[in-house]
Amino acid sequence: MRSLPPHHSLVEELRALRRPGLPRLRHCAREALRDTALAAGLCGGEEDELEGIERLLGAAVRRLTGGSPLHDGPDCDPLARAAAHTFGLFADRRGVPAADRRKAAAAVYGVSTERFRRSYELEVFAELATAALALTREATARPGPNGRSGANGGGPDGQGLPDGQGLPDGQGLPNGQGLPNGPSVPNGEGRHVTAGGTASRTAPATHAFLLLADPPPAAPVPAHVTARIDIRVCPIELVRDADILVSSENVYLEMSKIFRPTVSGALRRAAATRNTAGEIVDDVLPRELGTWLRSHGRAGLPVRPGTVVATSPGALAAHGVRRIHHAAVSTPVEDGDRYHVAPAALAEAVQASFALAREERAALSLPLSTICFPLIGAGRGGLPALVAARWLLWAVRRELREDTTWSVRLVTRRPDHADVLRAASSDR
Repeated sequence: MRSLPPHHSLVEELRALRRPGLPRLRHCAREALRDTALAAGLCGGEEDELEGIERLLGAAVRRLTGGSPLHDGPDCDPLARAAAHTFGLFADRRGVPAADRRKAAAAVYGVSTERFRRSYELEVFAELATAALALTREATARPGPNGRSGANGGGPDGQGLPDGQGLPDGQGLPNGQGLPNGPSVPNGEGRHVTAGGTASRTAPATHAFLLLADPPPAAPVPAHVTARIDIRVCPIELVRDADILVSSENVYLEMSKIFRPTVSGALRRAAATRNTAGEIVDDVLPRELGTWLRSHGRAGLPVRPGTVVATSPGALAAHGVRRIHHAAVSTPVEDGDRYHVAPAALAEAVQASFALAREERAALSLPLSTICFPLIGAGRGGLPALVAARWLLWAVRRELREDTTWSVRLVTRRPDHADVLRAASSDR
């Protein structure tokens, strides 16, 4: 198997390529990109390395869509759209000047080109590099036609990649459907527990597995796992028998306004400390999130979807709640009134919440055993309730199979959503 370049080398070459663009690729440093394309079986050597690198970038962008068709519309993953604009991968956009490509990419998120350059663009480079390495690892692990594993056995025709991913207009889907420990992405990675009680956890790279309407196939659900999942119709802020309540947040970790009828707004309202007149004297949750964002250099900047940050429960401690986990899953799009939630980000947030809970149980000596999740992504995130339910249950069951010390509450204030959760729970 050909050794792959490090993640940071790909990121640096992508940054250097952004301004000249693909038409001037031959004049850019491209050693890491070339080695990755060779390892993926997208080119055979110097004579076709430029075409191979373009095929690699096209396949990586489509991986960011989760296998859905790549198009410049609001229902396509915004990170994939921004990456495609950045490198001119949309039809008839290959030769567009760098300034116009950046402007189009910024428009995907509804931000200025300067704000995009300082924050979003860095995420685009990092995630695109991660996707390229992930699909190349899949290619090198898959047997070629001569029986050898990897793209070295498949040749430069793209046979080492999942069907269609080596072609500019392919709609192929990757076969790796698990939650692999993919390469890390800068900013917000890993786990942090501070003296102030805030913590965070980021699961493996978001686009390292398939983002489809249905989650990956799973083994039959054991009875002991089913017994540990309880579905309820109840506002999450009124739950009394859970150690950890999970709130759905946007990738800026900015909670909903206190009057909003959202999970985030309800938990913010219930956790706030009030005086005898009922006035809020400490808006606990956003205050602690703000502290975490500043201490990690992310104030005003997005974290990667799937990141989970923990805070104290504020006034909800009176209900027996010990921690609040804030799952950053919603990415603002266009004018910021709409959000995009990738099912993979939902699943990663569940994984990250369990991992963080285990670490807090040990590091903070807290007797944590019950986690309460809302139907993440089914509100303003725009996911159909059944899609959100299936992915939530898939991720929860996956964790409970591996660690039976936890119990889970799935709560919603809507009876019809509870019915959807029960229906999804019966799909084993």
